[in-house]
Amino acid sequence: MGDLQQQGSEVAVPQPLGGGSHRITAINVEPGRTPQQSFPVKRFVHSDDHEKPGWRKFLSYVGPGFLVSLAYLDPGNLETDLQAGAKHGYELLWVVLIGLIFALIIQSLAANLGVSTGKHLSELCKAEYPILVKYCLWLLAEIAVIAADIPEVIGTAFGLNILFNIPVWVGVLCTGLSTLLLLGLQRYGVRKLEMLIAILVFVMAGCFFGEMSHVKPPASGVIKGMFVPKLAGQGATGDAIALLGALVMPHNLFLHSALVLSRKVPTSVHGINAACRYFLLESGFALFVAFLINVAVVSVSGSVCSADNLSDDDHRRCNDLNLNSASFLLQNVLGKSSSTLYAIALLASGQSSTITGTYAGQFIMQGFLDLKMKKWVRNLMTRCIAITPSLIVSIIGGSQGAGRLIIIASMILSFELPFALIPLLKFSSSSTKMGPYKNSIIIIVISWILGIGIIAINIYYLSTAFVDWLIHNDLPKVGNVFIGILVFPLMAIYAMAIIYLTLRKDTTVTYIEPEKNVDLNAQIRMERGLTKPGDSFLTDIVPYRQDLADIPLPE
Repeated sequence: MGDLQQQGSEVAVPQPLGGGSHRITAINVEPGRTPQQSFPVKRFVHSDDHEKPGWRKFLSYVGPGFLVSLAYLDPGNLETDLQAGAKHGYELLWVVLIGLIFALIIQSLAANLGVSTGKHLSELCKAEYPILVKYCLWLLAEIAVIAADIPEVIGTAFGLNILFNIPVWVGVLCTGLSTLLLLGLQRYGVRKLEMLIAILVFVMAGCFFGEMSHVKPPASGVIKGMFVPKLAGQGATGDAIALLGALVMPHNLFLHSALVLSRKVPTSVHGINAACRYFLLESGFALFVAFLINVAVVSVSGSVCSADNLSDDDHRRCNDLNLNSASFLLQNVLGKSSSTLYAIALLASGQSSTITGTYAGQFIMQGFLDLKMKKWVRNLMTRCIAITPSLIVSIIGGSQGAGRLIIIASMILSFELPFALIPLLKFSSSSTKMGPYKNSIIIIVISWILGIGIIAINIYYLSTAFVDWLIHNDLPKVGNVFIGILVFPLMAIYAMAIIYLTLRKDTTVTYIEPEKNVDLNAQIRMERGLTKPGDSFLTDIVPYRQDLADIPLPE
């Protein structure tokens, strides 16, 4: 088990035998102590779960998908949608549709990985890779969380600025404090936090659908934009790539694989397969809501910027639209109420996204480093690290500097994506990690084609943006030469790192084949959670990850 034996020893408990699941639960065992003493868990009482109606079982799995869907509704995505609509009307809606279908496939791989292995992505990375690679992946994942948090914090600050006219840097501080307060809901259970996130998602939907009722975009144009691929007009290809590149975020893959572990998944083959199916349906519904909101944002922006009565100032805003200028545009064209609705939606988007970003940071730190600190301290530390860049830039550069920081953050996320996506694709297709639950050949081929396509799009977006900046900046030629000498070797190292992760063979086995030729009665007792006739239910088999189910704050 290699790196898994970092503290004491680790016992891998093969759960039900015979026709049961091969899912493995890894338990950290301290020297001289039994598994039960080292990892006390709640007693797992088998219920008549199989007798529940399908809709009741489905509702017990609802939640993680809404937290994950926020990555597709964060202020960075909203800004990309606004710009796409302003420049190209409804023509790029098909890109949003394809992008979210891609996202659903990738996110379902992350959910299946967590359900089938009992570990989330960062824990499996820690188990698989050498120590240097492990720490590099951890550092890159933390940078990705900070980069994802920048648009979310700034978007919330813009929303507060529009509603209450407070400075952006004050809004950044308010965002950090309010996020910590909302995360306090975790002491009442993760389901309460998921319910809050779902409410905020529907608040966003209500606000943007309200905007659509103001502008009344033509239904024929919207439907044509969704189903007729078209890349006409100056910069359409680049904007389409930016739309796709903004959809799949690296920290979201770590987050989804961990969130599913907060559910009590039955330990039979049927139970695990059903859980994967329910999580797919739940994620599909949440991402469909996210898709409708993205469509509404593009449609509103496209309708407003194609209006005949725009002033010269509004035309200029449409040509360089961002989160802050969009409020003035909507106010000038549609009235103050429209600007207020936009600000409320932006506030809901940023605040909910910062919550999930903090959550992702917690799981990444716990999985890669297994830090033994109080979870509320880790929560506070993650939040402080994440808002620092936004606070500094908003103080120095104000709204304009904060807007530029969003673009830089998007480029960083594009750079980071392969270092989360490639391990996910490899682990979910590996028999050493997933056993019989590994992806089928068809899914492997489709997921790798999608993964390589998304990575290629992000690298293209990143490299073209850098070359464009290199050509059009105001630095002297000597400065450009020096930057080129510095950056291009780093790009070569980046490419070699991606090739290493792709071609490296998995060596660590976290799936253990169950014993064969076991007495049939023993198999039945194991499937029911009993060790021998007359035993009570086992307490050392971990049915779900209690450490991920709730994160209490101090009394």
